[in-house]
Amino acid sequence: MKKAENTAYDIRQVGFEAGKDAKTIAIIEDDVHIGNIIEKSLHSEGYQTCRAYSGTEAQYLLAKEKPDLVLLDLMLPGMTGEALLPQIQDIPIIVISAKVGLDDKVEALLGGADDYITKPFAIRELLARITVQLRKREKTDHVQGEQNGGDSKELTAGGLKLDLMMRTVSTGDDSVRLTRTEFAILKLLMQNAGQVFSKSAILDWISADTPDCTDNSLKQHISNLRKKLQDIGAGDCIEAVWGIGFRFLI
Repeated sequence: MKKAENTAYDIRQVGFEAGKDAKTIAIIEDDVHIGNIIEKSLHSEGYQTCRAYSGTEAQYLLAKEKPDLVLLDLMLPGMTGEALLPQIQDIPIIVISAKVGLDDKVEALLGGADDYITKPFAIRELLARITVQLRKREKTDHVQGEQNGGDSKELTAGGLKLDLMMRTVSTGDDSVRLTRTEFAILKLLMQNAGQVFSKSAILDWISADTPDCTDNSLKQHISNLRKKLQDIGAGDCIEAVWGIGFRFLI
């Protein structure tokens, strides 16, 4: 199939053996050969797929579809993968890129990617990483459903309202958007208001959502979160308990 035939209006490709409950993987890759290899492998594992060949096509695709996971190349024509990353919300993202530099990996992970694999890669490794990310998401969704009554899309505590879909927090009419890591931290603390969490406990609890967060970076993420909360008038609702950790005040 020629690349020119795959326009934004005709990019869904469905695995013939996939069942109706099969997970859908979005392949955002401008190299047709690599995309075809990935797609064939995913179909053989029972996944459904949808494809885009540029950043612009990917925007259209993700506006119409909500796949269970995104495989994202960085060096895309038009809008780059780096620019597209922050636009992909609430979907696990595995970057597949020829960029092998440490700075590229760190930038992508901090920008919202859940995992990063470099080209050339082994299909078995890619499939394993996909399985891990989907497993993490299922675990997170299960825990979130139990903690929020199953269908709730908001979490409230101490005068704060946390939108679980949009990753925003608000007090009255003022709201602010959170990074993936800030959101995971605040959600944990709000769900357990008044309970003190050590740094290691926070890292353990949020690891499924933010694998890039480390012991060294956690303090900075919390500092940024506290500033955002102060900017919308929430005050010092996250207390640093000296020698122990942090807790949400109510």
